[in-house]
Amino acid sequence: MPQFDQIAEIYASQLFWLAITFGALFLIVGLGMVPKIQGTVDKRDAQIAADLATAASARETADRLEAENRAALDRSRADAARVAAEAKAAAAQATEARVKAADAAAQTRIEEASRRIAEARSSAQAEIESVAAEATAAMVARVSALTIDEGTARAAVQQELVRG
Repeated sequence: MPQFDQIAEIYASQLFWLAITFGALFLIVGLGMVPKIQGTVDKRDAQIAADLATAASARETADRLEAENRAALDRSRADAARVAAEAKAAAAQATEARVKAADAAAQTRIEEASRRIAEARSSAQAEIESVAAEATAAMVARVSALTIDEGTARAAVQQELVRG
């Protein structure tokens, strides 16, 4: 059969050109393109590693700054609480001093008013005794037609005021 006789010649030629084509492709792709691609991949991996190292460094810096900020915030809060307590204590002392001053002023006014009341009471008592002595002398003169002196009438009125 002639078809089978030609197979060796046809396939041998095709295998030869196949080997040449694959060899040329290997040289072009394997030795020309793959190193460039591998270089790009290595460069990309190095860039990613550098970026990750930078990110880790930035993260550590951020964590350190956050801890410092928290410590500063805690110190600020403590200082604010201390200042507020001091202000509260100062306000309480100032208020206490004003209350004491107002109390002293009120006490002085009360003592002055009590003194004036006592004077007014004493003056009113003397006036009442004087009026009562005159009224007593006038009543005795009218009722009994006797005349009594003012001292006697005053003594009688004082005696009655003491008895109640």
